[in-house]
Amino acid sequence: MRLRHVKTLIAPFLALFFAGHISFALAQEAVKPGPYLAGRYAEKENDFRAAGAWYARALIADKENPYLIESSLLALIASGGFGMAADKAAYLVEANIESQSAVLMHFAALAQAQEFDAILALLDQGVTSNPLMDQLFKAWAQMGKGDSGLAMQSFEVLAKSPKLAPIGMYHKALALAYAGDFESAEAMISNSVAGQVELGRNSVVAYVQILSQLNRNSDALALLDRNFPQHRDPLMDVLRLQLHTGEAMPFVLVANPTQGMGEAFFTLAYALNNEAEDQITLLYGRLATYLNPNNTQAHLMVAHLLDNLGQYDLAYEAYRAISADDPASYQAELGRANALDAQGNVEAALEVLRSLVLRHPDLTMVHLTLADMLRRQKYFEKAISAYDAAEKTLISGAPQNWVLYYGRGISHEQSSQWDKAEADFNHALVLVPDQPQVLNYLGYSYIDRNENLTEALAMIERAVHKQPDNGYIVDSLAWGLYRLGRYQDALPHMERAALSEPVDPIVTDHLGDIYWAVGRKLEAQFQWRRALSFNPTESDADRIRSKLELGLDGVLAEEGAPALHVIANGQ
Repeated sequence: MRLRHVKTLIAPFLALFFAGHISFALAQEAVKPGPYLAGRYAEKENDFRAAGAWYARALIADKENPYLIESSLLALIASGGFGMAADKAAYLVEANIESQSAVLMHFAALAQAQEFDAILALLDQGVTSNPLMDQLFKAWAQMGKGDSGLAMQSFEVLAKSPKLAPIGMYHKALALAYAGDFESAEAMISNSVAGQVELGRNSVVAYVQILSQLNRNSDALALLDRNFPQHRDPLMDVLRLQLHTGEAMPFVLVANPTQGMGEAFFTLAYALNNEAEDQITLLYGRLATYLNPNNTQAHLMVAHLLDNLGQYDLAYEAYRAISADDPASYQAELGRANALDAQGNVEAALEVLRSLVLRHPDLTMVHLTLADMLRRQKYFEKAISAYDAAEKTLISGAPQNWVLYYGRGISHEQSSQWDKAEADFNHALVLVPDQPQVLNYLGYSYIDRNENLTEALAMIERAVHKQPDNGYIVDSLAWGLYRLGRYQDALPHMERAALSEPVDPIVTDHLGDIYWAVGRKLEAQFQWRRALSFNPTESDADRIRSKLELGLDGVLAEEGAPALHVIANGQ
């Protein structure tokens, strides 16, 4: 589930997370600074596996340094090294050293071992992580001991909390369903979503399974249609097929109290996602997968977070953790292909996507991802074919379909099929009239073709209004003004674009051209030399070198292009 007022909800837990870390000053006691500093650098680069290795080396010389132990612990959790992380967490907790991450890992390890008495004893002793997780640990541990009455009281503490009520009611519903009381579970989960939360995939599955256990398959189907109206979603399609049989689906989202604690980690990870730093969300997501390896959505979240953090090897491993027969495996394969692409293994990525297209020919996203990757690799004709296949899978003219026509439009334009490109761009604008990327590309293309210049400039001005800080769009506006001979008007926009994109060869080259046009020739030559240092394409580099030798006027004359309006000394 997604909390609508999530920032208000999670703020105290973020504060507690940082407050619960061991003082950085304690690291000064490290005997060998080399491994420690290398670990710190790797940590800042989000290279969790390397950070863990360096901190392990630092700990050889300083085995009891709590800061190093916690830093090692965090790196191990982030990289999935739960066994060693559990040992380090136990050491910190038993040494009474305050560390929220250590408590979370230690409680997770105890839950994995089904040592529920130990969790409750530590909570009674004042060993805490944060109020939300502590209460969920307590309630699920009581369920693990068989004390369902006490557990329900503990869930109710959260359910009566003004800010935490949706989470408390959701987990109480899961516990009731696990205990077989589906009527009470349905009442509780329906209250948890009544105007307070939006259902995520896991909570939809839980709700569907609860309704099905009550022989309310038609209500479960209606729930699916409300939350996932677009068909061709393999997971939801599997649920629909099961519901259409009329048989009761088993409740399996939480099969035991350990998985209940795993869902607690996932609940907070889901709330933190896109609101907190990725590293914090990753900790909760990783622990969710540790306690429930069958939580596909947690694996996908972990993989996406690792992608965001640039850890493509770890992301690839996280995607591979999802079984090939899982209905959501196509999402994992899409992620795996993107991770391979990010690592430079483009052909391997394309092979993954081609295989995926064969297995899921009706999924638009699969075709679209293949098409986008082919386009980025400049395989424009193949990209067009993939976009055509994606178009055949569309159910409706939904606004989000603009990306298909935009991508195909670029591919048509780059393969010299302008009429088809123009039609695609205009179709995209019918779907989303003020889409800045489309307005910019179509407007820039008109300017480049010396067509519809007034209309093109108006398009780009609309795009700039939508994204005033986008250097490439501002560059297009400046270049349009330049092509219209309005050099002085173009200059401030181009200088602003160059500030936004300081190492882009095309933007820098354009700035040089406009400086030349207003008579600032030394500055123009300086910018052209800078542009050469930013690895332009070979054809662009040749033209820049010609401008340095002949000047812009000489190059335009050689090309048979119209001459610049003569403006001396910037006047």
